[in-house]
Amino acid sequence: EKRKRVWKMSGYRSQISKSKDPSGLLISVIRTLSTSDDVEDRETEKGRLEEAYEKCDSDLDEKIEQHFTELTTAIRTYQSITERITSSRNKIKQVKENLLSCKMLLHCKRDELRKLWIEGIEHKHVLNLLDEIENIKQVPQKLEQCMASKHYLSATDMLVSAVDSLEGHLLQVEGLSDLRLELHSKKLNMHSVLIDELHRHLYIKSTSRLGQWNKDKMRSSLLVKDSPVPLVDVTNLSTPRKLFDGSHFGTPSCSSVKELNLEDIKEDSDSDPEENSKVFMGILIKGLAKLKKIPETVKAIKERLEQELKQIVKRSTTQVADSGYQRGENNTQENQPR
Repeated sequence: EKRKRVWKMSGYRSQISKSKDPSGLLISVIRTLSTSDDVEDRETEKGRLEEAYEKCDSDLDEKIEQHFTELTTAIRTYQSITERITSSRNKIKQVKENLLSCKMLLHCKRDELRKLWIEGIEHKHVLNLLDEIENIKQVPQKLEQCMASKHYLSATDMLVSAVDSLEGHLLQVEGLSDLRLELHSKKLNMHSVLIDELHRHLYIKSTSRLGQWNKDKMRSSLLVKDSPVPLVDVTNLSTPRKLFDGSHFGTPSCSSVKELNLEDIKEDSDSDPEENSKVFMGILIKGLAKLKKIPETVKAIKERLEQELKQIVKRSTTQVADSGYQRGENNTQENQPR
């Protein structure tokens, strides 16, 4: 009986050491006690349990004594980690509460923030309008300078842009009413100036170049004795149109008007705009197109064509008469006796 009891105890200990689930061992013991009918066996089983628990307590005390320092350090470390985790949880909880509070405040002030944003956009737009108004106020002075230097394309662009702004989004600005009337009046009269300049280059500038060429040729011929003085040499000119071709007067820069492209014509603010007559006339036509006055220009050219041609004939007749009179005076002085 003693051997049997010792064997059961050793088997029970081995079962405890091998078992990883204490609940399973407890269920096994309960099942053993419930199926046993002998009171002695139950007492024996109870004794084995008590002995096993005492053995576990003694082993536990022994292990604690052996590893007291490590156990104390582990307990303190665990306590510190627990405190840090608790503190972190509290901080996270506080941060969540602050975020919810901020979200609530922003939600409550959404209308106010939207109002401030709209006011910022309005102020920015007002500043842009003030800058544009300041630039438009300087347009009359700049326009006068461009007209004085005959940079008509720049003046036309500036004038058209300013009038469009004054009659567009700046129409409600009461302080610009006088400037609006002034620039609108200048825009209405601008095409008249351009048409006059166009006629001047068409009929006066081109014929004056021919007259100057004839004078130079006559002056050079007078330097040679007994040489005939031709007024205008037209033997090599097959058509009257060639009479006004700049190639006969030493101006190779002038080409046919048909070769000019209005889109390629640009105005140089640093050079003389009238240096090339045909380019200058292209600039005038481009300015008239920007003013939308091409029909009025064509009408004015048709109406003034006969008058301008008569003026050309009149100027040519006067020039020929003066040249003939000067020629006769020179011949009279040469034939007088000394």
